[in-house]
Amino acid sequence: MYREQFALGEGIYLLNHSVGRPPVTAQAAAGVGFFGPWESGAIEPWEAWFAEVDRFRAAVGTLLSSDPDNVCPQANLSSALTKIVHALPRRIGRDTIVYTEADFPSMGFVLAMAGRAGFRLRCIADTADFAGLDCWDSVLDEDCCLALVTHVHSNTSRQVPVRDICELARGRDVITVVDVAQSAGIVPIDVAAWDADFIVGSCVKFLCGGPGAGFLWVNDRVLGECRPLDVGWFSHADPFEFDIHQFRYADSALRFWGGTPAILPYTVAANSLETLIEIGIGRVRAHSLELTQTIINSVSRKNLYTPARPARRGGTVVLDFGERQPEAADALTKAGVHFDVRRTGMRLSPHIYTSKEEIETVVSVLAPFARANV
Repeated sequence: MYREQFALGEGIYLLNHSVGRPPVTAQAAAGVGFFGPWESGAIEPWEAWFAEVDRFRAAVGTLLSSDPDNVCPQANLSSALTKIVHALPRRIGRDTIVYTEADFPSMGFVLAMAGRAGFRLRCIADTADFAGLDCWDSVLDEDCCLALVTHVHSNTSRQVPVRDICELARGRDVITVVDVAQSAGIVPIDVAAWDADFIVGSCVKFLCGGPGAGFLWVNDRVLGECRPLDVGWFSHADPFEFDIHQFRYADSALRFWGGTPAILPYTVAANSLETLIEIGIGRVRAHSLELTQTIINSVSRKNLYTPARPARRGGTVVLDFGERQPEAADALTKAGVHFDVRRTGMRLSPHIYTSKEEIETVVSVLAPFARANV
C-alpha cells in the first residue's frame, strides 16, 4: 500500500536495520529546504536553514510524544553519548557507568574513553537476561551514576522493558540513557511513559532519513544540571551575541548542540520522519510484526535467534541455520533478497514498504533449510 512512497530499487530489501529506504520525495525536499535558500541568492540563508532544523526537531518530538525543546540535533549517537557523559555533574562515590556487552560497539568505545576521565565501567555479560529486571537489579549499585539501556539490540532484535528499568534506576538515583537506534520508527515510543533522563537515536535505520541526522532528547528533570563540555556558538543562549568572553548555555536541549551544524541531513530526515508519522508508527509496527511473525512461524525454534514473543522483539528476525548458514545465505542472495549476516545469524528486517508476497518468497527460499533443522 505504501510502496510507491519509497525508493526501493531492485530485489527484496530487508536491510532496514542498517539503512532504511528513502521516501521518493527525499531529493525534492533537499532541493527546497537546503539548496533552495542557498541557490536563490539569498544573502543570509540561515533563517531558512534554521526553519529546517526546527522541522526536524518538531518531527522527532512528535515521534517521541515530546516537546521539541527537549530535542537537540546530533551527528550520531556516539557524539551524543559523549556529550551526555561529560555534561553531568560528578557525584562523590558515584562514578560507575553500567552497560551491556550486547550494546552497539560504538557506544562501548565512547564509554571506554569515559574511563580515561575517571569513570569506572561495569559491563553486563552478553549471556545475561537483559529483559529481566533481576539482571539490572544486581548491577545498579550505590556506586552507579549512569546506565546505558539499549531498547532493541541490533544482533538479536531483543527488546528490553525500558520503562521498568528506568523506574528501577530512578529509585536508585542512577541517570538513564536509552539508545533507540534499532527501535525508532518501527516500535512506538512514549517518553512520558519511560521517564528516562536521556534518549539518543538515529534516522539512518527504520526512520529512513539517511546518515548524519541523529538526535538527543533530554528530560527537563536533568537539563538544568547539564554542563556540556563540547560546545560551540549554537550551544549558546544567543548564538548571535558574538561576545567571546560571555558564554551562556541555551535554556533548551540545544545546549548540547555545538559549533556550526550540518543542515542537509536534517532537511532530508525531517521529510522522512514526516512521511512515516503520516503513515503512523503504530501501523508500521503492526505490519512489521505480521511479516516477522510469518518468517518466525516458518522456521524451527532452534533456527531463531530472536525472541518469538512480539512484545520482546524489535523489527528484525535473526536466523541461524548452523552449518547450512552459508548455503541458506547464498540461496537468499540468488533470490534477490538484501540482508546481512552477523555473528548471531542472518538479519532480515521488513518495513512498511515490504509486501507479504516478498516475505512469502523469503519463506519459500528458506524452507529447505528450516525443514532440515526440525
